[in-house]
Amino acid sequence: MKSFSLTTVCGTARAGELTTAHGIIPTPVFMPVGSQATIKTLVSDEIVALGAPIILSNTYHLYLRPGVEIIKKLGGLHRFMNWDGAILTDSGGYQIFSLSALSKVCDEGVSFRSHIDGSSHFITPEKAVELQEGFGSDIAMVLDEPSPADAIPAKVRDAMERTHLWAERCFAVHRRDNQQLFAIVQGGFDHAMRRHSAEYLSSLDFPGYAIGGLSLGEPKELTWEMVRNTTPYLPSCKPRYLMGVGSPEDLIEAVSLGIDMMDCVLPTRVARNGALFTRQGRINITNAAFREQDRPVEKDCDCYTCRHFSAAYVSHLFHARELLAYRLATIHNLRFMARLIQDIRTAILDGVFDSFRRQFLSEYRITDEDVRISQKQKWIKAHKSEID
Repeated sequence: MKSFSLTTVCGTARAGELTTAHGIIPTPVFMPVGSQATIKTLVSDEIVALGAPIILSNTYHLYLRPGVEIIKKLGGLHRFMNWDGAILTDSGGYQIFSLSALSKVCDEGVSFRSHIDGSSHFITPEKAVELQEGFGSDIAMVLDEPSPADAIPAKVRDAMERTHLWAERCFAVHRRDNQQLFAIVQGGFDHAMRRHSAEYLSSLDFPGYAIGGLSLGEPKELTWEMVRNTTPYLPSCKPRYLMGVGSPEDLIEAVSLGIDMMDCVLPTRVARNGALFTRQGRINITNAAFREQDRPVEKDCDCYTCRHFSAAYVSHLFHARELLAYRLATIHNLRFMARLIQDIRTAILDGVFDSFRRQFLSEYRITDEDVRISQKQKWIKAHKSEID
């Protein structure tokens, strides 16, 4: 069965449909992250209402707690979390390798100690597939080895080649018919290695391909340079997934470079800190300007938060540290992302994506690059084992 079909191409931007065991996903698509089988503060009905057809969960976290056997016993990940939509599970590679002081890699697999209780574990490519088949996710990811941003070329090449070896082993043991297995392109910030990785993995004919090892604190122009020089070597008839991208302007840029799928914790993480997205840019709802604002966070937004509460009320909740603040902010940001991706797709279908992109970026105030990099690096250092 063909799982992906292109509907329209506008320049290099693409609109299509990805068929999964739990529904057809219009692309481009943004996937909210629910690492531990939950989108923080929300229940399934709310996620559906926000317009998210697919979410991402994390194999590393679910393997450690509650464990694959419990999830299997209780009917699989969909039933466990009461979610009828599609689920993509990542392999946990990023989380394991971010625990550099607690992990050791070899060709056979990676050994690591749990960040929860210090217990020892060993994950092979075969084990990563077995876990994700046990979860019953719609899309599973191969085990890969990301390269640190400061890795020397020889280390980057070793990680890339090990990623290829592991991809082959994952492909060989994957058996679940109603689950698609995606490969992950690596190669650091080297053009030649990125091209080689994309071409080699494409020859293995996976159902889909991800671009990994980016958006980890490097300058955005470097991210886009790597994406721009990788996508031409991926099959045009397969979905392309850029991992870890989730600011509004990044969605626009990624789609313009031919990306179909994206995920990131950013919209939910910044929401819990009082940062809300608007078409004019990100705002801090705790600022004094919003304390008496008797209108929604964003005019014409159809999310539950904006339809029922004023910006002043949301600001009050944050200042009072009320739990409802985090729910209302998360609802707004995820609905903003869903509406944006819907508008992007419509613009592609109508053949006007380039003009839509120019207008959006002319009105949207982008976070200062130096500030963004500093915040990202601080967050990575403080949350070595976390993704959401």
